[in-house]
Amino acid sequence: MGYKVVVAGATGNVGREMLNILAERHFPVDEIAALASRKSLGTEVSFGDKTLKTQDLATFDFTGWDIALFAVGSGPTKEYAPKAAAAGCIVIDNSSLYRYDPDVPLVVPEVNADAVLGYAKKNIIANPNCSTAQMVVALKPLHDRAKIKRVVVSTYQAVSGSGKDAIDELWDQTKSIYNPTDDYEAKVYPKQIAFNVIPHIDVFLDSGDTKEEWKMVTETKKILDPSVKVTATCVRVPVFVGHSESINIEFEDFLDEDEARDILREAPGIMVIDKREDGGYVTPIECVGDFATFISRIRQDVTVENGINLWCVSDNLRKGAALNAVQIAETLGQKVLKKG
Repeated sequence: MGYKVVVAGATGNVGREMLNILAERHFPVDEIAALASRKSLGTEVSFGDKTLKTQDLATFDFTGWDIALFAVGSGPTKEYAPKAAAAGCIVIDNSSLYRYDPDVPLVVPEVNADAVLGYAKKNIIANPNCSTAQMVVALKPLHDRAKIKRVVVSTYQAVSGSGKDAIDELWDQTKSIYNPTDDYEAKVYPKQIAFNVIPHIDVFLDSGDTKEEWKMVTETKKILDPSVKVTATCVRVPVFVGHSESINIEFEDFLDEDEARDILREAPGIMVIDKREDGGYVTPIECVGDFATFISRIRQDVTVENGINLWCVSDNLRKGAALNAVQIAETLGQKVLKKG
């Protein structure tokens, strides 16, 4: 016996990826529904070798359904997730709406799988921010060994994190630069993204941080350990898919780079590719479509007492969003629902 699964936002980048990953990982599905807004109603989406017609999220009855994967943004989530939860369907939400709610677990299965057991307070589980998810996968096994005091992270985030319009903007801007008669004005981003980098993701806060930077700090504390100090600088780069991060970690105890490399090689969800030679590291273009979080450039930081530097790359539409949501569903199945 399998699960009755709903994917809300099935026509978006993340929703389509959720359907792909459910099929790829052979999630035990008895029945599946693809939901979308009225403007996308009837659009066909793929689920393995099947084609699904989208149904209307606004009128869908969640009664009798087991799990709903939401990829529709905070506005629609606020309206429809509580309805699904009240009908007995457990919601796994990809938006930021519930991440900071103390009654809603924020889960990365490689890091805090047991947190799913807290779902029952609201029948909702939150999926973290894409840049946080890949970072905590890398931090967790190192934290277990040497206890992390402080993390300094700079991100290099792909435009797909802003949605389809941002992908189109990078593509159209790039073409317009090579065509002098084509004048393409920035719409999604405040400055040109083609051949440029923008140190600005989400809105600015009074502190001077952007909300994306605040998310990384707050979510890391909730998922990993509230005592870990985190400071982040988040940058949008002209890459279609794949977030990269330069992470500097300061530990309470000494950790040798060779031991760190061995620990990461054995850790779930991680692939270490770290050769000190030309091309002996992973870049965003190579991680696209992969489930793993890739770690490269592991080395001692001699400027602090117990420091390690590393480079972390992951497909932001997968581990940063859709894959993590499906992994939460798998964990929920194993620990709570026990079907399939």
